[in-house]
Amino acid sequence: MFTPYFKKEFTLIMIKPDGVVDGHTGAILERIEKEGFQIRALKRLVLSESQAGAFYYVHRERPFYGELVKFMASGPIVAAVLERDNAVAHWRKVIGATDPAEAEEGTIRKLYARSKGENAVHGSDSVENARLEAGFFFAGLDLLS
Repeated sequence: MFTPYFKKEFTLIMIKPDGVVDGHTGAILERIEKEGFQIRALKRLVLSESQAGAFYYVHRERPFYGELVKFMASGPIVAAVLERDNAVAHWRKVIGATDPAEAEEGTIRKLYARSKGENAVHGSDSVENARLEAGFFFAGLDLLS
């Protein structure tokens, strides 16, 4: 189990292949810092379909699972652990609704997502899932305390 060394709440985020390929990584990282997050771990990588499937295993019974796995393995991603007070809820507010057509103005998905399926970023949906998801990408020594 992932055990952080932080004083505040943390969340796992990913800039998905569309966000990276479309050149939005810098703008998204800048927004992260403007929102008061501390970046505690960061890496760029390409997931295999097997790795993407393992990460999104919780969605395996949903009709979009296969498409999601293929998309997440289609190009580079950036994964990061972010820390700040109320990190999970704040990040979810910053990214906006899954469907960019429904996202509030100024949110990351409204600004950068291509569609509901290619929605630029991922964010943990709970503190418990943040712990699990961060452990998927980062070991204790990867984290900046």
